[in-house]
Amino acid sequence: MRLVFAGTPEVALPALDALIASDRHEVVAVVTRPDAPAGRGRRLVASPVAQRAEEAGIEVLKPARPRDEDFQARLREIAPDCCPVVAYGALLPKSALEIPAHGWVNLHFSLLPAWRGAAPVQHAVLAGDEVTGASTFRIEEGLDSGPVYGVLTEEVRATDTSGDLLTRLAFAGAGLLAATMDGIEDGTLQAVPQPTEGITLAPKIEVEDAKIDWSAPALRVDRVVRGCAPAPGAWTLFRGERLKVMSLTPVPDRTDLELAPGEIAATKKAVFVGTGSHAVQLQWVQPQGKKPMAAADWARGVRIEAGERLGD
Repeated sequence: MRLVFAGTPEVALPALDALIASDRHEVVAVVTRPDAPAGRGRRLVASPVAQRAEEAGIEVLKPARPRDEDFQARLREIAPDCCPVVAYGALLPKSALEIPAHGWVNLHFSLLPAWRGAAPVQHAVLAGDEVTGASTFRIEEGLDSGPVYGVLTEEVRATDTSGDLLTRLAFAGAGLLAATMDGIEDGTLQAVPQPTEGITLAPKIEVEDAKIDWSAPALRVDRVVRGCAPAPGAWTLFRGERLKVMSLTPVPDRTDLELAPGEIAATKKAVFVGTGSHAVQLQWVQPQGKKPMAAADWARGVRIEAGERLGD
């Protein structure tokens, strides 16, 4: 099939690479978000997908909005058979959805209908899911509600951050998306409507959602830190300034640590904080305006006083 691939961030690259390498299909163009400011100089930088396509000599389309007439006219000229999508980042209007003969097929990082929305992996970690996965489905106007072509499952490990889990799903999902294109092309794969039960939503995680509530059980605090890593990053307050908590470890066996929620106990080599259940040990933190550092180094630098707490 003639494919136009739609995607923007680095997580879309494994799928793009898999489709470029396919001997059954041809990626004739990519659609990606417009160049965006990045770095200290805030100069405009092309998306990872745009950069990879340019390296491969593939046409790059960067519409400000997918409903733009010029973009849709060019897409009709290209006449793709199908448009595979991974993390494109913009809503597709019906007029664009109708252009390719086999529609737009999205690789979504959840087992639909669970976790429809922008942040399925983060919500799976936050909810404590033991198993998640990826799905390929035909995009329709509803939110991730289209019929499903295929799925794969992936275990959520006890120490997984959202970044860890998303990386594994991106590579496994690349194979699923390529296989889905093969099945559509040879007519062996038919999309199946999603169940009407078991629908959960996964809206974007905002910075305020990543604030740590130290009165919550340690299990919940751990999930917030892992679920919000690497972005937007779990955080708390210390002496009125934000402190990003990059990683921590629950220590339920430390029954000698009787700490109130948010209370800090620092030794030469470790920093412990109380929660609503048992203590956790901070591993890596990032003070406001500074680089990430080991929690013990941070504690020595700020000279933790007895009874000091994290949080409001």
